Amino acid sequence: MSNTATLSPNAREPISFHVAEEHHAENGTLLGFWLYLMSDCLIFACLFAVYGVLGRSYAAGPSGADLFDLPLVALNTSMLLLSSITYGFAMLEMNKKHVRATLVWLGITGLFGAAFLGLELYEFAHLIHEGAGPQRSAFLSSFFTLVGTHGLHVTFGIIWLVVLMVQVGKLGLTNENKRRLMCLSMFWHFLDVVWIGVFTFVYLMGVLP
Repeated sequence: MSNTATLSPNAREPISFHVAEEHHAENGTLLGFWLYLMSDCLIFACLFAVYGVLGRSYAAGPSGADLFDLPLVALNTSMLLLSSITYGFAMLEMNKKHVRATLVWLGITGLFGAAFLGLELYEFAHLIHEGAGPQRSAFLSSFFTLVGTHGLHVTFGIIWLVVLMVQVGKLGLTNENKRRLMCLSMFWHFLDVVWIGVFTFVYLMGVLP
């Protein structure tokens, strides 16, 4: 904080006083990241809308009831939900300034995220092998686009997670690393919420007649 005072020619008391406010980087970063998440919300809202319009356009091909394996998708959903819980544990350890425990929970979160991606890739490969690729119908095009976009976000989240683990391991829980972990926390939970929408709107409603 810097102070600037101007003295009157005939007096020793300042007649004006200016205060320069401090800039808090944390507030700016979190606000900017919230704006990014809102833009991501718009992207997923558009993809959900496209699926809502094209989700019944089967082009005489298979429907969701013919293709979706709900037990597999439920297992996949549990992986992402558990990863969100373990990330919460990592944040609790971060607040306690326990570096090693934070890294352990972050590592577990990454493993759950990788398991989620592995099951999703298995599902995609199985559908394509059965002749139900994205070019088969408008329904499958919108399905692969929506679910694949979410999967790409999870992939970027895991890469971000690994980078942060390296930084925390080298530099510890500095204020900058805490702020980055908070941003990733918002991103990870956001993906969790979006996937619940995908699971309900795409898979559960997709198996209904």
